[in-house]
Amino acid sequence: MALDIDGTVILEDESMSPGVVEAVADAVAAGHEVMLSTGRSWASTEPILTRLDIAPEYVVCANGAAILRRADAQTREYELHHTEQFDAHEVLTLLREHLPDAHYMVERPDGHRLYTDYVDDWNLGAADRVPFDQLAADPVSRVVVISPENTNGEFLELVQRIGLNEVSYAVGWTAWLDIAPQGVDKGTALERVRADLGLDPAHVLVIGDGRNDIGMFEWAVRNGGRAIAMGQSPDEVRAAANASTHTVHEGGVAAALRAL
Repeated sequence: MALDIDGTVILEDESMSPGVVEAVADAVAAGHEVMLSTGRSWASTEPILTRLDIAPEYVVCANGAAILRRADAQTREYELHHTEQFDAHEVLTLLREHLPDAHYMVERPDGHRLYTDYVDDWNLGAADRVPFDQLAADPVSRVVVISPENTNGEFLELVQRIGLNEVSYAVGWTAWLDIAPQGVDKGTALERVRADLGLDPAHVLVIGDGRNDIGMFEWAVRNGGRAIAMGQSPDEVRAAANASTHTVHEGGVAAALRAL
């Protein structure tokens, strides 16, 4: 099973959803492979693995653009297994024309991140601040844009108006735009993982809450698996799932796992 992090496993203040740690431990004890599938970078994902006390063989990060594989079961060390990349110069130039005051960050295939302005929500301990023009100097795995002056609805309207046709994108709860290489999402990465593990696709279960989870929901449902939307998910996210659970504040993941 694959779990999203923000709004699924953890709350806005980074505290764990009620009962999730115990429910995940019970699922692992019952023989299930529990992994994370997130838009976060590896640096922001690794602490969540520790808090859940799990060490799955694979972890999907950057909305599917990066897959980590466990290199050492004893030390729980991971190494980059697969990454996607693209030339972000055109999309960054286009976005800056329409969002000149936004904050921009890119993640390179090796996991190194570059950003233009500090944002509280970003874990920037291992990232470098650079001028905007340096963001696209090399191929990247993803682009993240935050515009405090815009709502997520305005972001959706902007994306549709300017036509980001050569990339995959997801808009978050706030004014957060996450851009990946064309055709790449959590679902494409999870299919790679499923094939590597030799798992029956009908035995897959995924849980998430955001628009960036739609790809993995559609992948799971298309292959006969289960896709569970958190109770606070937007309508289009719930429509892509084939089941739902309580909100993250109500312990939705724990409820879903207990029902297995």
